[in-house]
Order: sequence, then C-alpha cells, then structure tokens
Amino acid sequence: MTDTPVGAAGAGAGEGRRARVVLVDDHRMFRAGVQAEIGRTEETGVEVVGEAGDVDQAVAAIKAARPDVVLLDVHLPGGGGVEVLRRSAELISAPERPVRFLALSVSDAAEDVIGVIRGGARGYVTKTITGPDLVGAIFQVADGDAVFSPRLAGFVLDAFASSDATPVDEDLDRLTQREREVLRLIARGYAYKEVGKELFISVKTVESHVSAVLRKLQLSNRHELTRWATARRLV
Repeated sequence: MTDTPVGAAGAGAGEGRRARVVLVDDHRMFRAGVQAEIGRTEETGVEVVGEAGDVDQAVAAIKAARPDVVLLDVHLPGGGGVEVLRRSAELISAPERPVRFLALSVSDAAEDVIGVIRGGARGYVTKTITGPDLVGAIFQVADGDAVFSPRLAGFVLDAFASSDATPVDEDLDRLTQREREVLRLIARGYAYKEVGKELFISVKTVESHVSAVLRKLQLSNRHELTRWATARRLV
C-alpha cells in the first residue's frame, strides 16, 4: 500500500520530536526490517527501545520500556495481539503517559481488526505500508489519534457506529487468537496433523489447543465444536 493511512496525513517526527517504540512480531527478520526502516532515530525521530516475538516477551518488554507506541502484530504465539492488549490494560489506561498500540499486521480480516481495536489499539495498518507512512502513523498514535489503512477505515467506522454492528460474542472472546485459528480448521474437517502443518505447530500443541477450546466452550467433542462454529458462521 502506498496510500497514506487515514488519520496520518501530514504526520511526522517534526523538529526535535521523538517516539519510543517497542516492536512486537514473531518473525525476527520482519522486526529487523522494520528496525532498519524506521529506527534511524536522527532521521525519523523513532527510537526502537525493545522487541518481542511472543505474548510473554511482549508484555515484559512493554512493562520494562514503557514506550510511547507498541507496533503490535495480530498473530503471536501465546495468545495473539489481543492477549498482549489485555495484559497491558493498566498501561493503556494510565492517566499519565499511556502506552499506545498500533497494530501492524498482514491480516485485514474483520475479526482481527475489530478484536485489537476493541482491545484498546489506537490504529491498524497493514504490513504493505511504506516506511515514511509508518513513521507518520506512529507519531499520530503517540498523540492519541486513530490511524487506519485506507481500506480498513470505513469498515471500522461502520462496525462500531452502525446499529447493525456484530454484537460481542462472549463465548468467542474467551478464546485466544491461536485457539480461534485451530477451531476454524478443525470445524472445516482438518485432521490434527493437517492443522499443525497449516499453522506450523506440533500435533501435540494442536491437541492442547483443541482441549482448551472444548473446555472454554463447554463442548464434548469436535462434532459439537463444528456445529458451534457453523452456527456462528465461522467456517
């Protein structure tokens, strides 16, 4: 995407401005690329003060660094970006120097966008964003503004403002992002081995996630799980 994110027009470091940022993404090479693109502090005004590759690392890095902005991937080992937001709630709502979150993800799926915005993120941009636009988005979010990739902005406004917006599903909200991914694949008829291959996790990990899903949803087997997911149009 080369379009400037909605809400970020004209945004930038400005003379003397600085933004301290923590990068959260489970792909080390992607983090390195972002660091190289935006971490030239004298040029961009952005200082990368921490990195993390999973939920636990992210929460620890954020609490230790207390950055201005967290660049947060949606899909993370340990519960996803939503879990990071949940465990950072006190920092997000801090009366002084709140930590702001900007989702930076390859996904533009409705549930991912709504999930992290509902969790407290101030914006959501896709990974095709240019470096200068990302810097602008970081400073806008640091100022408390909302920033979205153009194609997502209208959707987000509609989802939250329309009386026809999808209601909160408390049962689904009990599941982590990874558990939802496993649920959908199982409901589509994937075998445990196929799920593992699709998500790059072991069969044992798949079994653990399925057990957790069944327990949280109070279901007995994968057939009931499939009916539950189908009823909610998740498959």
